[in-house]
Amino acid sequence: MVKKYRINIDGKEVTALPGQTILEVARENDIYIPTLCYDERMEIYGACGLCMVEAEGNPKLLKSCATEVAPNMIVRTKSERIEESRKTNLELLLSNHVGDCRPPCVKACPAQTDCQGYVGLIAEGRYREALELIRDRIPLPASVGRVCPHPCEQECRRGLIEEPVSIANLKRFAGDLDLEGDPFMPDCAEDTGKQVAVIGAGPYGLSMAYFLRQKGHAVTIFEAMPYAGGMLRYGIPEYRLPKAVLEEEVQLIRDMGVEICTGTRVGRDISFESIRRDYDAVCIGIGAWKSTGVRCEGEDTPGVIGGIDFLGKIERNEPFEMGKRVAVVGGGNTAMDACRSAVRLGAEKVYNVYRRTIDEMPADRMEIEEAQEEGVIFKNLTNPLKIHAGEDGCVSSVTLQVMELGEPDASGRRSPRPVEGCTEELDVDMVILAIGQAVDPDGITGVELTGKNGIVYDTSTFMTKIPGVFAGGDCGNDKISIAVESIADAKKGSAVVDSYLEGKTVGYHPEYTVERTDITEKTFEDRERQCRPKQMQLSPEARKDNFLEVAKGLTKEQATAEASRCLECGCHDYFECKLVAYANQYDVKPERIAGDIKKQSLKINILLSSGIRTNVSCADFVSAPAMR
Repeated sequence: MVKKYRINIDGKEVTALPGQTILEVARENDIYIPTLCYDERMEIYGACGLCMVEAEGNPKLLKSCATEVAPNMIVRTKSERIEESRKTNLELLLSNHVGDCRPPCVKACPAQTDCQGYVGLIAEGRYREALELIRDRIPLPASVGRVCPHPCEQECRRGLIEEPVSIANLKRFAGDLDLEGDPFMPDCAEDTGKQVAVIGAGPYGLSMAYFLRQKGHAVTIFEAMPYAGGMLRYGIPEYRLPKAVLEEEVQLIRDMGVEICTGTRVGRDISFESIRRDYDAVCIGIGAWKSTGVRCEGEDTPGVIGGIDFLGKIERNEPFEMGKRVAVVGGGNTAMDACRSAVRLGAEKVYNVYRRTIDEMPADRMEIEEAQEEGVIFKNLTNPLKIHAGEDGCVSSVTLQVMELGEPDASGRRSPRPVEGCTEELDVDMVILAIGQAVDPDGITGVELTGKNGIVYDTSTFMTKIPGVFAGGDCGNDKISIAVESIADAKKGSAVVDSYLEGKTVGYHPEYTVERTDITEKTFEDRERQCRPKQMQLSPEARKDNFLEVAKGLTKEQATAEASRCLECGCHDYFECKLVAYANQYDVKPERIAGDIKKQSLKINILLSSGIRTNVSCADFVSAPAMR
């Protein structure tokens, strides 16, 4: 008869055979101990140091993969000391680990969209699968693909060869193709019986509803405007985003079972208190709809209007006096939209007033170039000093302060400063201020506000000071964002709201990943130069007097060819990588070790004494046995 030992692991009484290791016994009894290097087919190596445990009576930590059991042994697999040991060993491994867990495009996307993944699928002609992958993060791909300033492309390494991959246009291509056929409808879990109210049907609100509905919750959106879409509808002109496209994507969210109550303003048509009372959770995404001023004399003169107000009046078809000579103040996309809309409405002269140079303008390069083609006159290095009224009391001219660039500011751009005694007069009869936006929280009671009226929320849980009330997008923490950032807030926040509805609140924490920093133009010297395709678009003459969509999008042939230019930077084994999973589980911070010479020496000694290889590759961790 084979003799057996009785041992205790984490309070669980189990039996073991002589010669078995603690790790083997733990695995037989479904007790989890992490490990990277263990493989039962190989001789015990014990290199990773993750399987450390404590045994009662022994002052040292033990490698469970190499320590044999003893009669009546009492083992602990979890303690503060063990956790710190595992974290340190992971940091040792990662402190000199070189690779690309995720490609630069994915890391640069606020929504962490798998750009490389869907671009690769498009290159293979697998368009439906590409769309499904996009929709995992972006519920409105056809709309966002048209208007996103694509920070992903700014980091695309294809730009080191000739031009970045046209990632945003490929997103639009997949979204448009989906709308042409049988649109993709995500599966929704069984109804949970929980009800969520979302205030605001902009990018944040629509996305929050989309993600929460998939989790089985009933979602109702309250929207003050006549139509859903938020700034996508009322802040972006038709020539960039046809509202029929946006409405089709909004309808898909309705078809999932989301109720959208338009024309319903919280605080006027329904109270915030009643919403809190009737719903299990509330998500606030009211955006930032107030235009901010430039604090110059005369900005309250008739004929001065905010950029968002100007674009909203056009979309709502509201009558207003359109000047023949228009000055648009600001350098962002809203300013460009206002300039180009003024051209289309018949202004004879449209000036863009911006206090820095064109190179420092935050607007998309394409928007700037197209505005120039349409005749917009750029008055760079100038800033409004005073707005003058004529005999009729309305705007007649503006005095511009001539500026020069000084030292870089917090944004990294050189700070503009006035040139003493240097001004310029500009005859105009309309001034559009497109320099910023602010939140109007009227009707949202009980929440804490910032000094600028933004809604304060915790950046990890997205929860306001009111339990069960969450916020995100432009309205929170004074963070005016692009649409994809608002969508990212919804994706992250939806997981937190879901956990709250289950009785716990699990905050969002960014994942740890490794990235290469040694990539330069020389890395790709052997690559053939292949420039991105030219989209069909209306000529300046054909588009200046109408709001028809300018860009026509990519054909299938163009999309497939463009997607094939992707360099596939990210690690293809990322989603199966145990090292990444453990790094996030233990919240590693390799910089604690890598930045200190003494700790580097300690690391080398530990590695040598434990037999850890110092040049461990991704493949070593990916190919290790799956976690139990």
